[in-house]
Amino acid sequence: MTPAGAPASALLAAPGVRLIMDLLNGAGEEARIVGGAVRNRLMGLQASDIDIATTALPDEVLRRAAAASIHAVPTGYEHGTVTLVIDGVAFEVTSLREDIATDGRRATVRFGRDFRIDALRRDFTINALSVSVDGQVHDYCGGLADIAAGRVRFIGDAASRIREDYLRILRFFRFSAAYAGGKLDATGLAACLAGRAGLRQLSRERVRQEAMKLLVAAHAVPVIRCMVAHDLLADVLGAKGDAAALAEMVELEQRFGLPADAVRRLAALAVRSDGDVERLRDGLRLTNREQAQLSALLDGVDGSASEAGLKAALYRLGMPAYRDGLLFGAACGEGAPGLARALALPERWTPPAFMLRGADVLALGVPKGPEVGRLLAEAETQWIAAGMPEGEAAQLALLAAIRGR
Repeated sequence: MTPAGAPASALLAAPGVRLIMDLLNGAGEEARIVGGAVRNRLMGLQASDIDIATTALPDEVLRRAAAASIHAVPTGYEHGTVTLVIDGVAFEVTSLREDIATDGRRATVRFGRDFRIDALRRDFTINALSVSVDGQVHDYCGGLADIAAGRVRFIGDAASRIREDYLRILRFFRFSAAYAGGKLDATGLAACLAGRAGLRQLSRERVRQEAMKLLVAAHAVPVIRCMVAHDLLADVLGAKGDAAALAEMVELEQRFGLPADAVRRLAALAVRSDGDVERLRDGLRLTNREQAQLSALLDGVDGSASEAGLKAALYRLGMPAYRDGLLFGAACGEGAPGLARALALPERWTPPAFMLRGADVLALGVPKGPEVGRLLAEAETQWIAAGMPEGEAAQLALLAAIRGR
């Protein structure tokens, strides 16, 4: 039965949904809301994207959309997916499918007309629920009971589901961290460990997507502790992982009211050297921004440093990297003495600007060339060491003194 206080039928009232349901139901076809939106609604969580499954083939979906003057985009036409856009909101509409063959990464499918068969080809029971136009929740494999129990469970035989797509190993851990309070179904865990070699077949982009989502899940720490205990992170990150440092990072984020940050947590879990950054860059196909963020964290920031030392770090790094460096240093074993004071520095002090430019050096009679840059860099270093006195006059005096040596 549907959990009290969270009727999945409310999804039908979302803007644009009733229009699509009316469009696709009738004349021999049926459509239902499926997947994550139904799961989240029943769990009292925010339902973001609303996906719809239909007996209609893609051509029929496009025909009906055109007749109703609804913008339609064949985003995954060969796989049966058409995106309908209503008032700027996109809805994925996918024709029912049946698996013909799988290779652990992708499936060969044919279109079908049976919602039960379509549901049973999904990964977990809580993802196989659907809501029809009359508001009824359809459950073919015990998803409602698993939601009530706070359990993530594979549909049918776990090993078979994993062999169909080895990414489901990572999804099992991620969904358990997000929807099961960090508890792991014993049967599912055993199947994941037995099929772990299949992770090597996956594209690094798919692995990255799941890993980053896992890191920010509500109960990531107990799940990742289990993965570390079974040495499973070596198959994902190329390293055993430091679950204790991750747990400390999560605790620090929560203590100081900071949002979960996947890259910051990844650093605590698996970065201790430049080599670690390079390994993660290649192994997870990190973006340039993510790689730079990891590299900036490596030096850390000592929260117990003097006020002058903290100001120098804030000036050099900028606010986000300064904050993250403090958290990283504290999480990775340096402790947190003075951390609260150090984190509060940007609230009481704003770094002044270094105002000197090449023209100021040239004005002292220095010819154009590398000496100009060297003198500027030395002036800035000495200015920082002097406590960053404000005003251009103080900086010019430092530059003149350097030039006069």
